[in-house]
Amino acid sequence: MSVQVRIPTILRTYTGGESEVSAEGSTLAEVLDHLDAHHTGIRARILDDDGKLRRFVNVYVGNDDVRFLDDLGTATPDGTQISVIPAVAGG
Repeated sequence: MSVQVRIPTILRTYTGGESEVSAEGSTLAEVLDHLDAHHTGIRARILDDDGKLRRFVNVYVGNDDVRFLDDLGTATPDGTQISVIPAVAGG
Protein backbone atom coordinates (compact mmCIF):
# COMPACT_ATOMS: atom_id res chain seq x y z
CA MET A 1 0.00 0.00 0.00
CA SER A 2 1.44 3.35 -1.00
CA VAL A 3 1.27 6.26 1.44
CA GLN A 4 2.69 9.77 1.60
CA VAL A 5 4.84 10.69 4.58
CA ARG A 6 5.29 14.35 5.52
CA ILE A 7 8.82 14.90 6.84
CA PRO A 8 9.62 17.68 9.32
CA THR A 9 12.45 20.05 8.49
CA ILE A 10 14.76 18.55 11.10
CA LEU A 11 14.60 15.11 9.42
CA ARG A 12 14.89 16.24 5.82
CA THR A 13 18.63 15.59 5.79
CA TYR A 14 17.64 11.90 5.59
CA THR A 15 15.34 12.47 2.60
CA GLY A 16 17.62 14.67 0.52
CA GLY A 17 15.64 17.74 1.51
CA GLU A 18 12.27 16.32 0.46
CA SER A 19 9.34 17.46 2.61
CA GLU A 20 7.16 14.54 1.51
CA VAL A 21 8.13 11.05 0.40
CA SER A 22 6.25 7.94 -0.71
CA ALA A 23 6.47 4.74 1.28
CA GLU A 24 4.91 1.28 1.27
CA GLY A 25 3.34 -0.68 4.10
CA SER A 26 0.02 -1.75 5.55
CA THR A 27 0.96 -0.66 9.09
CA LEU A 28 2.97 2.24 10.48
CA ALA A 29 5.77 -0.17 11.47
CA GLU A 30 6.02 -1.43 7.87
CA VAL A 31 6.01 2.14 6.54
CA LEU A 32 8.86 3.08 8.88
CA ASP A 33 10.82 -0.01 7.78
CA HIS A 34 10.32 0.97 4.13
CA LEU A 35 11.33 4.56 4.87
CA ASP A 36 14.52 3.42 6.57
CA ALA A 37 15.37 1.09 3.68
CA HIS A 38 15.28 4.08 1.33
CA HIS A 39 16.35 6.84 3.72
CA THR A 40 18.85 5.19 6.04
CA GLY A 41 18.80 6.40 9.63
CA ILE A 42 15.41 8.08 9.66
CA ARG A 43 13.70 5.34 11.69
CA ALA A 44 16.24 5.77 14.52
CA ARG A 45 15.20 9.43 14.78
CA ILE A 46 11.51 8.44 15.10
CA LEU A 47 11.83 5.32 17.26
CA ASP A 48 13.82 4.87 20.47
CA ASP A 49 16.20 2.01 21.29
CA ASP A 50 13.25 -0.13 22.44
CA GLY A 51 11.51 0.29 19.09
CA LYS A 52 8.81 2.61 20.44
CA LEU A 53 7.93 6.08 19.24
CA ARG A 54 10.24 8.64 20.75
CA ARG A 55 8.61 10.64 23.50
CA PHE A 56 8.88 13.96 21.65
CA VAL A 57 7.84 12.76 18.20
CA ASN A 58 4.17 12.71 17.24
CA VAL A 59 2.98 10.63 14.31
CA TYR A 60 -0.42 11.04 12.69
CA VAL A 61 -2.11 8.70 10.25
CA GLY A 62 -4.60 10.94 8.54
CA ASN A 63 -5.74 13.26 11.32
CA ASP A 64 -5.32 10.74 14.14
CA ASP A 65 -2.45 10.48 16.61
CA VAL A 66 -1.23 6.87 16.47
CA ARG A 67 -0.74 6.82 20.25
CA PHE A 68 -4.54 6.83 20.53
CA LEU A 69 -4.90 4.14 17.84
CA ASP A 70 -2.75 1.00 17.56
CA ASP A 71 0.62 2.78 17.85
CA LEU A 72 3.05 1.14 15.39
CA GLY A 73 0.36 -1.38 14.43
CA THR A 74 -1.91 1.39 13.13
CA ALA A 75 -3.24 0.54 9.67
CA THR A 76 -2.01 2.70 6.79
CA PRO A 77 -4.52 2.28 3.95
CA ASP A 78 -3.46 3.05 0.41
CA GLY A 79 -3.30 6.81 -0.20
CA THR A 80 -3.10 7.72 3.47
CA GLN A 81 -1.04 10.72 4.54
CA ILE A 82 1.27 10.19 7.49
CA SER A 83 2.72 13.18 9.31
CA VAL A 84 5.80 13.06 11.53
CA ILE A 85 5.75 16.06 13.85
CA PRO A 86 8.38 16.84 16.47
CA ALA A 87 6.80 18.07 19.69
CA VAL A 88 7.48 21.68 20.61
CA ALA A 89 8.26 22.54 24.21
CA GLY A 90 9.36 25.61 26.05
CA GLY A 91 7.89 28.91 26.88
